[in-house]
Amino acid sequence: MLRILQPFNSNTGKRVVKTPKVYLRDTGTLHALLNIQNFDAFLGHPVFGASWETMVIEQLLVNHEGDFGFYRTPAGAEIDLVLEKNGKKIAIECKATTAPSVGRGFYAALHELHIDQAFIISPVKDKYPIKEGV
Repeated sequence: MLRILQPFNSNTGKRVVKTPKVYLRDTGTLHALLNIQNFDAFLGHPVFGASWETMVIEQLLVNHEGDFGFYRTPAGAEIDLVLEKNGKKIAIECKATTAPSVGRGFYAALHELHIDQAFIISPVKDKYPIKEGV
């Protein structure tokens, strides 16, 4: 029922947040517990962003065969999910908006971890580049 997402083992020498993130894996159960009756009520609910992040992470991890975790430093560098397989690192940032953007902390984390590919997962109709490599 719960996913305990551990910090990504980065070996960067940077001080990282070590407290794991906890997700209620079934977003339907979460919405029922919060008595969210319909999609319109859900869109305005404070849990909307966290629910989106949970759904994205669960879908990505269901078939992933490698290391994974989140990355966050006290200085503000952050990535919601880092996937690693065969020496390649992929960064995933979850944004529950139709106009996603990321801050300096995301780009700092990409640099610190030497990320090979980066994606922002959001509910948009068409893909579009945010910045080279993202």
